[in-house]
Amino acid sequence: MKNATVDKWIRQFLQADPPRAKSVVMTVFGDAITPHGGQAWLGSLIALLAPLGLSDRLVRTSVFRLAEEGWLDAQREGRRSRYRLTATGRRRFERAHDRIYVPAETRWDGKWTLLLSAPEIITASERAQLRRELLWEGFGLIAPGMFGHPCGKSAALQEILDRVDIAGKVFVCTASDLRDVSTRPLAELVAQCWDMERVMLDYRSFIASFQPIARHLDKRGALDPEQAFVLRTLLIHAFRRVQLHDPLLPLALLPDDWPGTVAYDLCRRIYELAWPEAERHIVATLAQEEGAVSQANAEFFKRFGGLSKGQNDAR
Repeated sequence: MKNATVDKWIRQFLQADPPRAKSVVMTVFGDAITPHGGQAWLGSLIALLAPLGLSDRLVRTSVFRLAEEGWLDAQREGRRSRYRLTATGRRRFERAHDRIYVPAETRWDGKWTLLLSAPEIITASERAQLRRELLWEGFGLIAPGMFGHPCGKSAALQEILDRVDIAGKVFVCTASDLRDVSTRPLAELVAQCWDMERVMLDYRSFIASFQPIARHLDKRGALDPEQAFVLRTLLIHAFRRVQLHDPLLPLALLPDDWPGTVAYDLCRRIYELAWPEAERHIVATLAQEEGAVSQANAEFFKRFGGLSKGQNDAR
């Protein structure tokens, strides 16, 4: 039986901010499909996304465009199509996974990672692609041709250079303040490189939207499986949208009233309450076309520092 309060909240949320079809397809792939083998029949995707207000046509158009853009591979069997992430899509999802589900790093050694490029070495199109990828990863533009971030990010950076095909064409180094030289501290680059006020506003908006439903679930947490799936999807979709603008700076460089920590804890709390019933819905929906569907993999239970595996009755 559906929770009437949650059902009303979902309807109001979808009316106020209906998710873009292609974007929510990506959310469902990352949050729901990846833990169950990383592939799904088109019909199963259509069934999963229907309660979110997406029509058959919108889902078909979205997966077709995602395949064109290199995110998804399509495999045809007769008149049916099965979709899975491409190798590039999987690597990007792994990076997005850490942004969403892994707690923020609390330690920082005071060093920055800097990337410098020279216009005479890389082409204009390479520069544009590099800029786009670095900004998505959270790097800030310090000066023309110079990007920086106060964390190592070496694996992600190497992946970006390989994908843009400019490995060996840029300089990458670490930097820290020289204590014996009177200069502005590197920490002041935060205000120069990132619009942290916007990020804080986005986090506060997320908290305002989801805190009421968290309070309700704390008191009366029973959820219908489909309802739990929709809530979990909207939760991660909304949190992911905020995360896209957050450079994920070390806590030492953030203000004392930083709302990102509260937002992460809120997201974790709701996810913990919703995931068991949501898993029942995911497995049942995928099984309609797939037959036997594996339970969520071990990586799934590491989300948010470790889900309560004992709650998993979705078998």
